[in-house]
Amino acid sequence: MAEISTKPYLIRALYEWCADSGYTPQLLVAVDGRTRVPPGFVKDGQIVLNISAGATRNLTLENDWIQFSARFGGVSHEISVPVDRVAAIFARENGQGLHFEPVDSPEQTPPPSAPEDAPAPPKGRPSLKVVK
Repeated sequence: MAEISTKPYLIRALYEWCADSGYTPQLLVAVDGRTRVPPGFVKDGQIVLNISAGATRNLTLENDWIQFSARFGGVSHEISVPVDRVAAIFARENGQGLHFEPVDSPEQTPPPSAPEDAPAPPKGRPSLKVVK
């Protein structure tokens, strides 16, 4: 049987602790190609997300994904974060929480390369002719 990660369970537990204590739960996320967040709010490859009940709509904290709707600069965005990209969950008010090492997912594959028998694109400036 495959080993089940404790990380999503710890995230849910810290989320509940924050909510019960009157704190604002926040996620620190290491953004990658699978992470769907507004790019204009990403700094140094990371984003901090407020996941409190008042800041999110339809929040789901699943074993593989964290998903919700939230407003950034007044514009609604659908957010999807793979659990393995969560670097921390903490209370905004006092910084208490847990930090994790974000893991690169093995599902990530490099972009497909060009087929070897494809002709090379022409080099230099394109030229146009006037045809009458």
